[in-house]
Amino acid sequence: MRKNSIKNTRINGEVQKVLSEIIRREIKDPRVSPLTSVVQVSVAPDLKTCKAYISVLGDEKAKNATVEGLKSAVGYIRRQLARELNLRNTPEIIFIADQSIEYGVNMSRRIDEVIGESSRGADEENGEEGIE
Repeated sequence: MRKNSIKNTRINGEVQKVLSEIIRREIKDPRVSPLTSVVQVSVAPDLKTCKAYISVLGDEKAKNATVEGLKSAVGYIRRQLARELNLRNTPEIIFIADQSIEYGVNMSRRIDEVIGESSRGADEENGEEGIE
């Protein structure tokens, strides 16, 4: 199976959907933040390993605690994944903290600040021209 095959893309989507449901509904670890989302899942072509990119809304302490909580519950998560999905092999899950959502929010905030500054500057220029 090639890395970008249709089958691999479907498996990635199904694993992501089931994994997010398991994390949201079944993990009772207090270290795992309720504001945790599975951003992307990349299952290896041989179905042996799976990289799950996790985004957590909160500070760095909450992110680290969530990743540690998920790593400690990886056996339970893998067992639940095997029950939900009918795959030849249930992949070993590697949780990776992803910063893309936080980065996007930060960049959006910066763009809004620049647009706000430029519109204020344009208003000031228009006000000065009207006085002269």
